[in-house]
Amino acid sequence: MVKLMNYEGIIIGMGTFLLIGLLHPVVIKAEYYFGTKIWPAFLAAGIVCIVLSLFSSGRVLSPLLAVLGFSLLWSIKELFEQKQRVEKGWFPRNPNKKIFE
Repeated sequence: MVKLMNYEGIIIGMGTFLLIGLLHPVVIKAEYYFGTKIWPAFLAAGIVCIVLSLFSSGRVLSPLLAVLGFSLLWSIKELFEQKQRVEKGWFPRNPNKKIFE
């Protein structure tokens, strides 16, 4: 009997890698343009993705939505750490950003 290979794990793994890699520059740009006050948007998007993953019947889509959701929640922590990295001079400060954080 010939078994077909199951590529779902590989697809989920690649998707996870790409989602986490994509969110790194998103956090940097979000802090640059909006500061840490944008964190509720990351929270809302993360919760929405996690809830959508619960109702998705896809064997690839559901885990990827969950990974995206939890990565967005983790990005909140990274957003505040990015602010510290900017204060240390490791990343450029936006000269046009209002400093009402």
